[in-house]
Amino acid sequence: MNKFTFPTALLFIIVFTLSGYAQTKTKFGDDVGTLNGIIKAFYASMSVKKGQLPSYERDSLLHFPGALVGFPQIDKSGKTVMRMVTIKQFHTEEDASMAKTGYYEKQIASKVQKFGSLYHVWSTYETRYVAGGPIIGRGIDSIELFYDGNRFWVLSCFYDIERKDRPLPKEYL
Repeated sequence: MNKFTFPTALLFIIVFTLSGYAQTKTKFGDDVGTLNGIIKAFYASMSVKKGQLPSYERDSLLHFPGALVGFPQIDKSGKTVMRMVTIKQFHTEEDASMAKTGYYEKQIASKVQKFGSLYHVWSTYETRYVAGGPIIGRGIDSIELFYDGNRFWVLSCFYDIERKDRPLPKEYL
């Protein structure tokens, strides 16, 4: 008859705990096992010092395959249209300008809605060229996430920026 000894039980608990822990961290150390963790990683992945490029690889590990980024633009006729790009396209188009000046984005408020394994975060943010520097812009990210029982995945992010004629609503601050 085999006895389940204390050292064997302890080893089992340690291995089981560490394997679960490892699965909720990306190779960059980003905590994707909690909503707060993935939102923190989301903003950290887009914040860079002048001369550095954001990491597409780091950002892609936060996003579900095929995730999209969307943002309104004014077309040539003056009409507002929604531009949708993949994470890779977004990095291809934006990384160089962020590296040129530096870019720091920080969440300043959020509202979370949840149903089942789907989460929606209205995330109000502010941007700067450097952490602690003057605020250069603010806006709202509409972040859709999926929780697979072990970790969170960003499904999509749509954002719009604050303008003089359209300040951020008080309920989002």
